[in-house]
Amino acid sequence: MQRKPQKALFNPEMKRRGIYLVPNLFTTAALFCGFFAIVQSMQGNFKGAAIAVFIAMVLDGLDGRVARMTHTQSAFGAEYDSLSDMVSFGVAPALIVYEWALKDLGRLGWIAAFIYCAGAALRLARFNTNLEVIDKRFFQGLPSPAAAALVAGFVWDMGIAGFSGKDMQWIAWGLTVLAGLTMVSNIRYYSFKDINLRKSDPFFAIAGIALGFALIAYEPEITLFGFFVLYTLSGYLISLAGLFRKKSPPATP
Repeated sequence: MQRKPQKALFNPEMKRRGIYLVPNLFTTAALFCGFFAIVQSMQGNFKGAAIAVFIAMVLDGLDGRVARMTHTQSAFGAEYDSLSDMVSFGVAPALIVYEWALKDLGRLGWIAAFIYCAGAALRLARFNTNLEVIDKRFFQGLPSPAAAALVAGFVWDMGIAGFSGKDMQWIAWGLTVLAGLTMVSNIRYYSFKDINLRKSDPFFAIAGIALGFALIAYEPEITLFGFFVLYTLSGYLISLAGLFRKKSPPATP
């Protein structure tokens, strides 16, 4: 009785799947910054931890653009980027604010940190599943990098101002919960994805960008934190404006 020929364990005709090196280098660097922020917060260096989160945010913004410019987008890169974001903008900020201010609150402290961490995970999962159906001009919920900048920037600024975590623990608690819940809300935030860098822009736009760089160079912690506070509030203002438009009666002909 003849046996049926078995399939070869290795098929030389199958294409070997690889990963693109350049964009994933930026993602790995962002992941390292998130891990570094966790280590620094455990050692009590909260300023260094907050700065590492902001550097991770810059690197996270570069990896996708580099992939599109070099035509090296891949499903692996998208999944890897999400996992990196979870560490850098989910776990790291939650642990930073917990170690800085929330751990003395007992259960309320770690519950607030968990709300933020869970909000970041849910925000990333929803973004990945709704990527093809949402309006590209707006984010649904506060983006996790912006939430991370809000929490880490608060820790950074208060430390420079001379406030300890114990002095600001209830404000830190409220800010952490607010950031976590805003990430999973349906509030819309402008994504800046419709900005075309190849077209000509008015002179005032270039002047505004130059002024922004000058302010960041002069007082980086205040400028960055202030920007993300305004960005967080902008979503609520857009939602309030939409509610008023719905409630206003139609104009009479």
